[in-house]
Parts: sequence; structure tokens; C-alpha cells
Amino acid sequence: MPGALLAGGALAALLASTLAGTSAHAGGPVFEDPPDDSIVIKIATVNGSGCPQGTAAVAVSPDNKAFTVTYSDYLAQVGKGAKPVDFRKNCQLNLIMHVPQGFTYAIASVDYRGYAHLEQGASSISKASYYFQGSPETTTHTHNYAGAYDDNWQATDKTDYAHLVWAPCGELRNFNINTELRVNAGTSDTKNTTSFMTMDSTDGDVSTVYHFAWKKCDQPPKRPPQRR
Repeated sequence: MPGALLAGGALAALLASTLAGTSAHAGGPVFEDPPDDSIVIKIATVNGSGCPQGTAAVAVSPDNKAFTVTYSDYLAQVGKGAKPVDFRKNCQLNLIMHVPQGFTYAIASVDYRGYAHLEQGASSISKASYYFQGSPETTTHTHNYAGAYDDNWQATDKTDYAHLVWAPCGELRNFNINTELRVNAGTSDTKNTTSFMTMDSTDGDVSTVYHFAWKKCDQPPKRPPQRR
């Protein structure tokens, strides 16, 4: 049985603390059933050594309940065959989110998946932050992993509805996702072995899924007609 891959934090806390600023115009109950009209997500900018041009893709699920980010070249490694700069990879995505009129959304949970091969004595960290454009605060949480390990890894973290942070109603705010992978050789044998960690999986399945929660936006009160 391979050694345990140790997670060093919860994405629930990350999502609750980094998506700062609740919309004052979001009203009504929270619900999981999405609006009927389709949402459209486009990548405005993509930067980073972990997602060279053409290696990151975003897709919305047919039921509007989630969107996925797929990486095809997101790998950090150290040891035999690795370049000195390969120990750290990062990716910054700026997403344009078009949601149906009259609705707002929050990120209710995130599913992460990848593959890791960490030699005995090696370790790795992952960092992630999520925030709406214009948010005054961004908090980055670090997740720690330890070898020996050689298998798929997967984590699912949920945010309690009471702590969800909503996109401002009636405003187009881009959604930013910043991630980083870093592998440390530690006491492992770097001359004869290689340790690595990916933000995808070897069988080609989607690596990261962001699940929506939805609310209807409050309608502004109608002004009474002015007398002349």
C-alpha cells in the first residue's frame, strides 16, 4: 500500500475567505437547480508555466450546474530528467462569466483531481486562490503533500451555504483562478529518481470541477411616478 498523500488545508476555507465581498442585491433562497438559460464562460487571459497557450480549456456542463477546467500540460517535477525550473509550475486564468439575467452565482464546491509520484523523502505543495475581479482581498491557502506516493489523488471540498460569496448582481465581474504546484526533492535520490505532481490525471478525465450555487437577484423597487 503506498504511503499517504497528506492534504494540508480545505478548499472550503479557501473559497469562503478569498471570494471577498457579498452582493447586497442577492435575494431569495439558495438553490442548486440552475436557471434554464445557458451560461457562457470564456477565457479572457491565460498565463503561467503550468498552462502554456492551448493547454487549458474551460467547459460548462450541459445542466448549468458546474464548469470544468482541464489542463493538459500542468506538471511540476524534480530529479532525474527534470530541468531546474520544473520544480514549480503555475497558472493564472481570468474568466469572463456570462450568467442568465436576474441570477447570481457562487462557487459551492470544488473537485480536484491529479496524479502524483513522490519518492520517499520528497514532498510537494499546491496553492490556490479564487476571487472576483475588483475584490479588495485575496487569501492564498497552501496544501501540503508527502511521499512516498504513486497514484491518482482526488479531493472534494464544500463551502457551507452561510459562507458563500456571490457575484455582484447586474455587474460583469471576471472570475480569477490562480494555482501553483511545487515539488521539493527533500532527501529523495534526485540522481536516479524523479518526483512529480500533475493537475490532471493520466486517464484523461477532467481535473477540476467548480460547482455552482444560484440565487435570484432582488429587483430594484419601482419609483412612483413624479407629479408635474
